[in-house]
Amino acid sequence: MSRVGKALINVPADVEIKVSGSVVSVKGKLGELSETLPESITISQEGTELTVLRANEEKQTRAYHGLYRALIANMIEGVSQGFEKKLELVGVGYRASNQGQKLDLSLGYSHNILFEIPSEVKLETVSDKGKNPIVILKSHDKQLVGMIAAKIRGFRKPEPYKGKGVKYVGEYIRRKAGKTASK
Repeated sequence: MSRVGKALINVPADVEIKVSGSVVSVKGKLGELSETLPESITISQEGTELTVLRANEEKQTRAYHGLYRALIANMIEGVSQGFEKKLELVGVGYRASNQGQKLDLSLGYSHNILFEIPSEVKLETVSDKGKNPIVILKSHDKQLVGMIAAKIRGFRKPEPYKGKGVKYVGEYIRRKAGKTASK
């Protein structure tokens, strides 16, 4: 049995869960999310605990068991607490600013990059003197925040020689030695 799949999901008091057929809807103070389950996966609720069950022992069903348990747990955490990703711009002249949901990035190209952020994600930019600019993304949808953060990081990935580029805060960039002068 899947270790992830058989773990119980604790539901906070401020989160409302509704299962209708194969659709699970989760509603909380930060928003509402829903997920469609395959026919082989079912959910049972006992008090404040959810259990994800599978119908058979087929390989695909076993894989879905842990996947959908994790997705439902992320939905519950998202609507109650939310998710946050922070990106750091490392490099001379790299800047970030925002006007509403439009992110304006200056990453050393001949032009600025304008990126429209969906309305479900809250965008914030921090630019302190002497420190690298930071872009903060917050939302109740973990998949959406991760996808947008990866897209922004993809505009200028960190390079291994100087470490310049867009990286996650706390991310370790493996460094390479540059060319050495021969004598």
